[in-house]
Amino acid sequence: MRAVVTAGGLIDGEYARIAGTTVKALARVRGETMLARAIASARGAGALSIAVVGNDDVRAACSDDVEKVVDAAESGSENVARALCAWPGNDSLLYVTSDLPYVTADGIEDFVTRASGRLAIALSESDDFERRFPGAPPFGIRIGRERVVNGGVFFLPAHAAERVRERAVQFFAARKRPWAMARLAGVDILMRFVLGMLGVDALEKRASRVLEMPVQAVRRCAPELAFDADGVDEYRYACAFD
Repeated sequence: MRAVVTAGGLIDGEYARIAGTTVKALARVRGETMLARAIASARGAGALSIAVVGNDDVRAACSDDVEKVVDAAESGSENVARALCAWPGNDSLLYVTSDLPYVTADGIEDFVTRASGRLAIALSESDDFERRFPGAPPFGIRIGRERVVNGGVFFLPAHAAERVRERAVQFFAARKRPWAMARLAGVDILMRFVLGMLGVDALEKRASRVLEMPVQAVRRCAPELAFDADGVDEYRYACAFD
């Protein structure tokens, strides 16, 4: 298994001032950068080679610890594409975002094992997440009668990265535009979501049909895989709560 860590995200304003950097991955939490934690966790979970997508500051921070650094683009969707192309070949791919201040090797290893060789996303149950991170800023989405928290860790089986690249880039570009998402996922999926009838199983089946390969949402993953320091409130919490 090879791994890629995306570290192209930039921050500004209060977040950058408190973190002392404009590169989110290089923000320090309890003595180490989130990037260093992501790299160590991927390595500890069994990644034989690790690539990082980032700018010159990222390269300077991690080039001695990884096998490859891929130049980041200004576009987030382009960085997704570059990440998925980081390791051409037949190996399976572990994809980790670099804003997970609590991520652990054990959590990733459990997720990869339970992915069972399928294209997979980590999901944490909302109750598990709230017990682990009491008083944290709001996280999670409601799917039908369930509330889950999306993880920032993905597994792609051998040969899958090239096949999912176009769709992955499209979904990233549409992530804040519900109607654009509906065109990609299908109006039936949107309507079931609006009516409270959509479940995780239905999303798995839809994704499997669209991508023409088995897709799995790995349930009850470690909450540490789902806490992302996307904004300043989450970052403040992560710095204060171990």
